[in-house]
Amino acid sequence: MDANGEILTFDRVKQAGKIEYRSNSPEETTALAACPNGRIFAIYGVLGAGKTTLVQSFCEHMGSEDTVKSPTFAIVNAYDSDAGPIYHFDFYRIERLEEVYDLGYEEYFESGHYCFIEWPEMIGDLLPAEAVTIQLDTTGPLQRTITLTLQ
Repeated sequence: MDANGEILTFDRVKQAGKIEYRSNSPEETTALAACPNGRIFAIYGVLGAGKTTLVQSFCEHMGSEDTVKSPTFAIVNAYDSDAGPIYHFDFYRIERLEEVYDLGYEEYFESGHYCFIEWPEMIGDLLPAEAVTIQLDTTGPLQRTITLTLQ
């Protein structure tokens, strides 16, 4: 449910353009995984906000049995799922945009497959305009305010 107690759906986010969701536990945060109609998700939040946990939830919801870990050093991990490949990026350690170009980011972003991007602020204008923005804000030990925004 969102901050107003209404059921959260992708169509509601699309209609409103922006929705705020409050979570009191990791289990409630995973409820967001029920609405991944977008294909590219830019996930913002401080260290420990739950970005990788959210990606794990999305992957599980899409039938992936792979172990989902933050690709901090690999930069990108690929997971198998019922929805096809899922790409999980972590740009935290990117020092130069050339690293992103060398990775071949366009092929991933233009593949039509799900792409989850942690630390998207590190790649600036390379982030596709159609990305769904997810902002995770820590409001307590287990509590998060999650804001979804469609461009």
